[in-house]
Amino acid sequence: MDIWLVIDLEATTEEGGWPIKDMEIIEIGASLVNEDGHEIDHFQRFVKPQRRPYLTSFCKGLTHISQPDIDAAESMSSVWMQFEHWLQPHRQRLAGWASWGEYDRRQLELEWQRHGLISSLTMSSHTNLKQRFAEARQLKRAVGLKTALHLAGLRFQGQQHRALEDARNTARLLPLILPA
Repeated sequence: MDIWLVIDLEATTEEGGWPIKDMEIIEIGASLVNEDGHEIDHFQRFVKPQRRPYLTSFCKGLTHISQPDIDAAESMSSVWMQFEHWLQPHRQRLAGWASWGEYDRRQLELEWQRHGLISSLTMSSHTNLKQRFAEARQLKRAVGLKTALHLAGLRFQGQQHRALEDARNTARLLPLILPA
């Protein structure tokens, strides 16, 4: 049976947002799920930003990630090596990887380039579940994760804007989006 990798990221930001090139990943959350959306394994790590090591008040309030969490975190290079090591035993069964929208894919690609990292995810196709959900539900425009869960008759579980919780909630929508 194939499995899917659902990834969500949290990144440095300020109210009103920053351009993606100015953002840095501060948390990686990933949920490996089967086609029914049941979690097989998960990964969560904080990442220490290099260019802007101090989180803004807005970022801390939005993500509920504290400065001590970030201060104790490892670099993106180190965390990504841990991620690749964690993912390795599951690579043979991986049908693809997904995220809610394109942001997470673009941010990862930027960070891989910025830090000179090689990722096994480049060998797997990425699925934008936000767009796929809108198409499956014949919505005029894509909606946020919490709204999508509501439209599917589900409630958001956990703390919003935390990478692992967002990844897990996104994974709950997989069976409703992907063809069986």
